[in-house]
Order: sequence, then structure tokens, then C-alpha cells
Amino acid sequence: MARALYIFLLLPLLLVFKNDCKSQSSVNVKTGSDKVKKIQIKGGSLEHDASLGINAKRLLGNVIFEHEGVVMYCDSAYLYEGDSLDAFSNIRIQQADTLNLYGDFLKYNGKTKKALIKNHVRLQDKEMTLTTDFLTYDMKAGIATYLNGGKIVSKDNTLTSKIGYYNSRSKEFTFKKNVVLVNPQYVMNCDTLLYNTFSKIAYFHGPTTIKASDNLIYCENGWYDTSNDLSQFSRNAYIITNLQTLKGDSLYYDRKKGLGRAFRNITISDTIQNILISGNYAEHYEHEDKSIVTDHAILMQVYNNDTLFLHADTLKAIATKKDSKDESKILFAYHHVKFYKNDLQGKCDSLVYTYGDSTMNLYKDPILWSDENQLTAENVMIKTGKGKISYLEMNTNAFIVSMEDTAMFNQIKGKKMKGFFSNNDLTRIFVEGNGQTIYYAKDKEKPVGVNKAVCSDIILYMKDNKVETITFLTQPDATLNPLGELKREELELEGFKWKASERPQNKNEIF
Repeated sequence: MARALYIFLLLPLLLVFKNDCKSQSSVNVKTGSDKVKKIQIKGGSLEHDASLGINAKRLLGNVIFEHEGVVMYCDSAYLYEGDSLDAFSNIRIQQADTLNLYGDFLKYNGKTKKALIKNHVRLQDKEMTLTTDFLTYDMKAGIATYLNGGKIVSKDNTLTSKIGYYNSRSKEFTFKKNVVLVNPQYVMNCDTLLYNTFSKIAYFHGPTTIKASDNLIYCENGWYDTSNDLSQFSRNAYIITNLQTLKGDSLYYDRKKGLGRAFRNITISDTIQNILISGNYAEHYEHEDKSIVTDHAILMQVYNNDTLFLHADTLKAIATKKDSKDESKILFAYHHVKFYKNDLQGKCDSLVYTYGDSTMNLYKDPILWSDENQLTAENVMIKTGKGKISYLEMNTNAFIVSMEDTAMFNQIKGKKMKGFFSNNDLTRIFVEGNGQTIYYAKDKEKPVGVNKAVCSDIILYMKDNKVETITFLTQPDATLNPLGELKREELELEGFKWKASERPQNKNEIF
């Protein structure tokens, strides 16, 4: 894109007569100091034509003019008194053997300093070709204009637009209406495109799309620094790739560093995993295939009839393989992680989700709530599949608590536990090592006693997320105590903590 814009900046060479021209009479041009600069006639026959006006002259047959290094060829021309001329047929304007301007008709007015060339207009140099049917150049303002469509073709780029302007003083070039830039790597469509030759920055305004083989960029305002490969997109900006869509109030990209940034109201949607991540600041490191989202970061994953809402100070996704396929990605959430799903809630300091095996690991004071059950351990691993929880593993100081009644808590404790799920309902728990239980025995749904047991390995069978049967796998030491017989401290296993106040009750409470 930079090359196509740069080479079109040769338009100022359309100046057949330089800006210091003040007036023209016959073949002479006067400056403000009345110094005469001659337009030399190099070819063609010169004759007077009274029908054209006093002192009007006609040149015929291979007409050649030369003026300050610029050579103009045509089949015929009229020179008028009053500083103007018309040139006809096979017009070619040449400068220093590097640029040629072609057309069928040229009109120049020395008083207004305006030149016009039309019909089959072609501006050509070693790098590019501009074609249009009507081109004007205002020498006072230093502005070249086409209003009826133009096309620029270079080695790698083709640019078309309805309207084009070039300001030789500010070195700014403007394309408007139906602007299309075709490059082997992408196609840009926009309403307005501006380019400054000093800063080498292109600006685009209005609805703009940049479509490549692997992504589509849309914005309604933005810029591209062609020298440093920097770009920024804003106003309803988004980028669509094969797997994701990134939206934000403002998107910034450093191609050389492979660094992308997004600001405010960011959303990243993953159609394959049904995941939507939002926040107010994001970074993407292209070479490392790593993304980071912070500032009100939220992850939402859609399941069949439910959605998981997860918040953390920072969300980070990285690819562990160069092919960057989904199965090689890992998601990190830290710190102050909290999540809500209708049938499962939780919190921890840090969380790691591995896409390849669909496992979620919770670290540092993790807590899970499943229906009436509170689950804690030093770390927890959850295995998922097809949008459902298959099983979970609780390692070191595993503890499950459920409230039976006010100040009555069923408790299970062990070195390790493994819980199995069916349709996201906890159905079976295996306790491995140092198993201990406190459970309230009931008669017709009313507690009648407290069963305290110690057994190395225990299996608990659940129904509707409540313990239905307890199986002790080795010789247990169990006692059934009447209600009211045990002291309060005897009704709590070591490490017991009821943390219902920390449980999120809806998606808004993950913050």
C-alpha cells in the first residue's frame, strides 16, 4: 500500500509550466519582474490564424514545445494572446526521461495558472501508471484533481477511486468515493484515503475493510504508518480470523514486532470453543501466539443450556505449538479468579485450562460449590468434555461440606478425593487416604444422630447432589452419637470452614 501511494506522488510533475509563471503572450511567459522566459518551439510549422483572435498562432505537424526541462509533443496547438494555449491529439509531456503524461487534449490558462488534460489521460513513469479521462492542476493552490474516476497500477498494487486530489505544498494525497486498493496480500475498500508524503502515514475515513486470506479488518477511522509498519483502527473496529473475532473501540498493530493492542470494550469470540472474552485492554504477541486481556476481564463459555462466567485480574492464552491449533492452547486466569455457572460455582487465586485434554486446574485456596456441597483442597483438577464435567480430583487436604441444618454440617475429609459427575451432577466420591466423615443420621428427613467415622478409603454415592450411601472400604472406626451429646468442636473436623458468604449467587457476583 505504501508503494502504490508513494509513486502516485509524482503527479506534481504534471506542471508543464512552473508556479513562478505570471503571464504568457504568444510563446513568451513573463514573470513578476517582467523577465521573459521563452517556451521554445522545437518542431511543427507556425502560422497566424486571425479567426482565433489577435496574435493567435497555430502550430501543425509534429509540434514540440520545450519549457524548463519539460518537453511536450502534440499533433497541433493554438497559442492565444492572453496567456493560454490549447494542444490537440497524441499529447505527450516528458520530463527527464522518467515521466510521461499522455492525453488527447490539453488546455492551459496562464492567468489562473490552471492546466487541464482530458481524454485517455495516462501518467506513466518507471514504477506506475495512472489512467483517467479528466485531470486538472491548479498551480496557485498546487492541487491536482480528477473527478470522474482514476486508476493507478504499480508492480504490486492497483488503486482505483472516483475522486483524487494531490496537494503539492502539504504533500498530501486524497482519494474519495469507492476507493479500492488491491494488493497480492489484501484488498482494501474505503470511502476516503489520505496519504502524506512527509510522514508517510495513510489515513482512512468512513467504512473501511481490509481483507486478506486469513483475516478481515473493519473500521470507520484509522491510520497506517507505512515507514514503521504501525497501524491503528477505531470506530466499530474488528478483526475476523478463521477462528476468532476481535472487537474494540481502538485496535493498534505493530507489524515489525508482531504486537497488537486493543483498548476499551474489547471482545474476543472463539467460534470453535464457544468462548467469548471481554475486557478493556488486550495485547496479542503474534510471534509467540500469546494473548493477554486485563481490566474487567471476563470469560464466557457457552454450553448446551448454560453459560460459564469467569472473572480474573488477567486472562492469558498461549499456544504451546507453532501450528497454533486449538488443541495446543492453554488459558491462564490470575489473580482473584471467580466463576459462576448455574450448577457449579468456584473461586481460587489462579486457574489453568488446557484445551488439548479439556482439563481445568485450580490453585491456591480453591473452592467449588456444587448444589449443596462445598469442595476445597490445596489444588483441584476438573476434567470436562462435550460441555460437561466428567470428574474432578482434589489433592491434599480434600474437604467436602454440606449444610444439613442451622449449625449442622455434613463433612468428608481425606488426603485425596475423586468426584464423578453425570449431567454435571455429582454422583460418586472416592476418598483416598486418611478418610474421615461426620454425617447426620435422619429419620423421615429429620436428624436423629451424628455418625462420626474414620476409615482410610471411603466411597460415597450421591443422589440429587446429596449423600445417599457411604461405603467404608477398610475396617472403619465409626460411632453414632445422639443429637446434643457432642460439643460443638467435636462436630467439626480439623480444617473445617463454611464459606457460603464467598459463593457467587449470580454472574454479577464474580467481581
